[in-house]
Amino acid sequence: MLIMMGTTLFAQPSPIGDTERSPFVHDPVMAYENGVYHIYATGMGIQHMTSHDRTMWRVHREPVMTEIPAWTHDSVPGFERHVWAPDVTRHQGKWWLAYSCSTFGRNGSAIGLLSADSLNGAWKDEGCIVCSREGRDDWNAIDPNFIIDEHGTPYMVWGSFWDGIQMVRLDQTMHIAAGEKPRTIARRYAPGVEAPEPNPTSQYAGTNAIEAPFIMKHGAYYYLFVSWDYCCRGSKSNYRVAVGRSRSVSGPYLDRNDVDMLQGGGTLFLQGDKKEYEAAGHCAAYTFGDEDVFICHGYSIAHDGASILMQHIIRWTDDGWPTLNQ
Repeated sequence: MLIMMGTTLFAQPSPIGDTERSPFVHDPVMAYENGVYHIYATGMGIQHMTSHDRTMWRVHREPVMTEIPAWTHDSVPGFERHVWAPDVTRHQGKWWLAYSCSTFGRNGSAIGLLSADSLNGAWKDEGCIVCSREGRDDWNAIDPNFIIDEHGTPYMVWGSFWDGIQMVRLDQTMHIAAGEKPRTIARRYAPGVEAPEPNPTSQYAGTNAIEAPFIMKHGAYYYLFVSWDYCCRGSKSNYRVAVGRSRSVSGPYLDRNDVDMLQGGGTLFLQGDKKEYEAAGHCAAYTFGDEDVFICHGYSIAHDGASILMQHIIRWTDDGWPTLNQ
C-alpha cells in the first residue's frame, strides 16, 4: 500500500547507492537469480535492491520503470509515478513483474505487467492484467501476487478492502484466462459483521481491512497469507499478518480452527512486538535452497514508525502450520 499520508512520509528509500543491513522499504517481494537476491518494492517507478547474502542490501539508483506506460494514466485518474506493491515470479522461461497503479483509499486502480528474460535485463511493458472501477467493482485492483499450481497453471490473487481478496486463473501470457472472472476468497469480516472501529485512513474503502495476499506452496497445502487492519500510519499502524491453508490453490482457505477465510477466518501469524516494531505486514514467503524465508515491512519504533525490511526463517509445526523463528 501507499506509504504517504498527507504530507508525512513514513518510509523513504535508503540513500541511493548505499548498502544497508535493514533498508527502509514498503511492500517488499524477493527473487533470486545467478547468486543474487533482488527486492522489488513500492516506490517511484518501483524500488529495486540487490544482495548476495540477504543481509547487506544495495539500493539501485535507477527504478525498475524508467518510463511509466501511458495506459496507466488513462486507466487510473490521478496516478503518476508512485508505483505500489509489485510481485515477481518466473514462469515459462521469463520473469514476470506485476505492479499496482492507484490513489490512496480509492478503488479506481489497475494492475500492470512487465516481462524480462533476466532480472538484470530490460523490462518490457505487457499492458494491463486487470482494472477496477469506482462504482462498478466491489474490489480493488492492487497488491497482486502470482501463484503457479502443481500443474503449471498460473493464478493471481490481489485485493485491498472492499469485498476482500480476489483470485482469478491466468493464461500462459499471465493475463486473465478467457471466460474467467475474479472471485472473493478471503475477507477481514464475514458479511454482516460490524468492524469494531471505523476506517481511520479512508472514507471510501470501508472497514473490510484485509489486503496484500501472498500464497506459498508447502507440502500438500497452499498457504494464504494476508495483512489485516491498517498500514501507512507510521507508529499508529496496527498492521498484522494472518494465514489460512487449502489443499487446492483455489481454496477454500481455512484457519487452524477450520474457519473459512471467506467468512472472516484467519490464524494470526505475525504482529508488532511493541519493542522493535509497532506493527508489521504486506508479506511474501519463499523457499530458497533448504530455507523457507518470510519477509515483510515492519513499522520501526526506533525509526519513529518508518517501515523497514523484516526477514525471518519459517519453521513448520508437526501438523503443517507455519511459525516464525524470531
